[in-house]
Amino acid sequence: MKLSIGLFGFGKTGSIVANEIIKENDCELKWVVRKSSVHEGTYASRHLGYDHDEGIIHSINNIDFTQFYKENKVDVIIDFSSSSAVDEYKNAAQYGTRIVSAISKYNGKEFELLKELSDHTAVLYSPNITLGVNFLIEASKVLQSIAPHADIEIIEEHFKGKKGVSGTAIRIADDLGLDREKNIHSIRVGGTIGRHEVVFGLPNQTIRIIHESINRAAFGQGAIYAAKWIMTHAKGMYSMEQALSLSMAIQSRNPNIK
Repeated sequence: MKLSIGLFGFGKTGSIVANEIIKENDCELKWVVRKSSVHEGTYASRHLGYDHDEGIIHSINNIDFTQFYKENKVDVIIDFSSSSAVDEYKNAAQYGTRIVSAISKYNGKEFELLKELSDHTAVLYSPNITLGVNFLIEASKVLQSIAPHADIEIIEEHFKGKKGVSGTAIRIADDLGLDREKNIHSIRVGGTIGRHEVVFGLPNQTIRIIHESINRAAFGQGAIYAAKWIMTHAKGMYSMEQALSLSMAIQSRNPNIK
């Protein structure tokens, strides 16, 4: 049976994520919710060049959310829209739908609502859901444990128009116990999708761990990985690092597992 997915967001990244879901043989994109009423009632698959109907598009302004999730139940909701959307899918939890959120930043109230959802269903939250950047975080933790006295700095580079500090860089700083203000350095140039570098300075050597997103499809692939992983977990709040760590631990015990 295919994993049924509902997607919030159909902008620059969301449309690419939708394409990755449609390409995945064991997944089905049931619907897409977006703010705009553009393309409402049509299918995401058609706009992405496919010759079949998949992922009917709904405008958030024309949905009765008291009935929507009962009539359009899915296994997992993947959110690539905006932080405020968490208020729109809170009713989905009562139908057993799991949540994967790839929102870069939440304010305090929105994040509390996301945590409240985890009391009723499984929620995986990651401000950067690519497999590579979460591997970077795990590898950085390991290196920090080996060299606890190293100087550590984080460099994040994104496209010219990106505002504020990268949510991923903040997550890295928090995980490594670094100061968000002092240890994160931001660069805004051209059309860079996303590059994160953790620099470890030691007396006689420098170690750099780098992840660079060269195509937004990486976000879709990470979200699909997270959606499949969270289907095997009970209610609670999870991170992409946990999903990756468990996978790595299993494979280290049995290298034949793929």
